[in-house]
Formats: sequence, structure tokens, C-alpha cells
Amino acid sequence: MIALPLPLIFALLILFLLVHALRHGDTGREVTALLALCAWQSFAISMVHYYGLRWLMPALPLVACALPPVAWFAFRAALFERVTLERAAPHALAPAFGLFCLIAAPAALDLTVPALFVGYGAAILWALRPANPLPRARLDAGPWPARIWQALAVALLLSAVGDLIIAVAFLTGRPELRGLVVSLVSSVSLVMVAVLALTRDGMSLPETDTPLPTSPETQAGDRAENASDSELLTRLDGLMQNERLFLEPDLTLARIARRLRVPAKQLSAAINRQTGENVSRHVNSYRIRHACALLKDGMPVTEAIYACGFNTKSNFNREFLRVTGRSPSAWRDMPADAM
Repeated sequence: MIALPLPLIFALLILFLLVHALRHGDTGREVTALLALCAWQSFAISMVHYYGLRWLMPALPLVACALPPVAWFAFRAALFERVTLERAAPHALAPAFGLFCLIAAPAALDLTVPALFVGYGAAILWALRPANPLPRARLDAGPWPARIWQALAVALLLSAVGDLIIAVAFLTGRPELRGLVVSLVSSVSLVMVAVLALTRDGMSLPETDTPLPTSPETQAGDRAENASDSELLTRLDGLMQNERLFLEPDLTLARIARRLRVPAKQLSAAINRQTGENVSRHVNSYRIRHACALLKDGMPVTEAIYACGFNTKSNFNREFLRVTGRSPSAWRDMPADAM
């Protein structure tokens, strides 16, 4: 029976995910690059530590130095904004410094690689702090996009721990632990990064950069940065009532902000100050009110879920209870004069 080393199995798994994503065209270039690097790193680890291809050894720290910045690009593209060459240029210093260390001071890589994983993992966690809106995340997904990328950041931190354990093993005269740590910690971290980056709630949604047609309610707001919160919410309400954007299951904060011609952060802050809710809950309130009208007209609950813009039954039930204080079936069975 042929036994494959764990890193090679993970490399094949990540490669399968990459091919599947490319065939379906549902992933951006940043996530594609992240998957490719994860697959290569797992493959190279197995070739070096299990098949004796030592000539691949220099590639391991170089790819390791490139992985955290690429994970950062994938994160930013998924939830914040597209990564431009101008934004990416400073991050190229990470693999460049890794190459310098490999040539001039190989021992420094034992600290450089973990530091990069810790730094970028911490940066992702910091960017996901509660005050920050996620413009490109589906509003219906609720907290899941943030949680997915928090888990990915933890995977980066876990990989750094693995690198530190390897360094300590060498310093304490236990180099035989290197293969075990690489197999269990580094490989598991790589496959975690790949799988998490490909989840639907973690991936970016297609957003056109072409300005969308604006309704009369939004034409007066080209310079809405100076508009008051109440005025902005009035325009938002007009947009929701007249164009029913809330019916789009993949609606994002970025799309709403673009229609209103305001920065996403300004819109998110205005909603929070005026209503005490986040953007997702505010939009879901429109969806639930629409669902109530559909249920009142006799539509089954299972159909109303998707007809009002939700993607999942659990999210619909949770938001329905929050807005109305009742379950959908209990609300539907109420007397008409009590609705």
C-alpha cells in the first residue's frame, strides 16, 4: 500500500481546490495566488523532508516570506478593496528581505519568517476589530466573513508557532522534531488558510468599478461627505423603498455606498449613530418588513425566506425574531388586527 506523507496529501487537496476554483471562475487573483503558494509550499515541504530533494530547501523560506503578504492581499480584496500595484509594492519587501537573509544571513530567517506570520496575522485581526465595516462582505452573511478571516489570521499565527518550535528544537539539540512539526503544524496551517480563503463568505463578491445609474434620491448627494447623518439615512431609505436593493441576496455595504456616492465607512458610521444598528441589521429590517407583507399575502415561509433577500433559513429566522419578536410561523398565525 502506497503511503503519502501528510504535506503531500495537503498539497494535492489544495491543488484540487485551486483547480475547482479556476474552473468555476469564482475566485479572484489574490485568492488564486494564495492557493497556489499554499499548494507549492506543502509540495516542497514533502519533497524536502520526505523525499530528500534538498535542492528545493531554499524555496521554502522564500515562499514562506511571500505567504503572509499574499494572505493580506486576499483578505483586503475579499472584504475591503481591490489590491492595486501601488498598494502591493511595499509588501514586496517581505520576500525581498527573505531573499537577502537567505544569501547574507540564513540564521536570521528563523526570526524573520515567524515575525512575518505574526505581523500579518495580527494586522488582519486588527483590521477586523468591531469598529471597522467590511464593505465587500455580503450583508446577509452576518458576522461570518469576519470570523472566517479571523480564523485565517489564527492559522498564520499557528504557522509562526510551528516555525518557532522548529528553531527551539535546533537550539536544544532536537533537530529530529523538525519533520514532525513541519508535517503537523505548518501543513495544517497551510490547508486551513487555503480552505478558509475559499469559503463563500470569505471570498470577495464581484463589484463593478463602473458607477451605477443613480436614482433621483441619490443625484443630489455627489458631495455627501458633508451631509448630516439624518439626511444620509433619508436618502438610504428612499433608495431601499424605491429600488428595493435589500432584495439582492449578495448585497454589500460597498454597493449601497456606491449608489449613494458616499464612502462606505461614512455610511456605516451614520447608520450606527442614527439607529444603533450595524449595516447588516439595518438592511435586514427592510427584508423582514417585506417578508411580513409576503406572509400576510399567504406566501409560505420557505418561499418568503429567499423572496425577501435572505440566503439561509437560520439567518432569516434569527432576524425575524429580532425585528418582530416572534417566529415567522407564529407571526403568520397572528390575527390580522394584531399584526
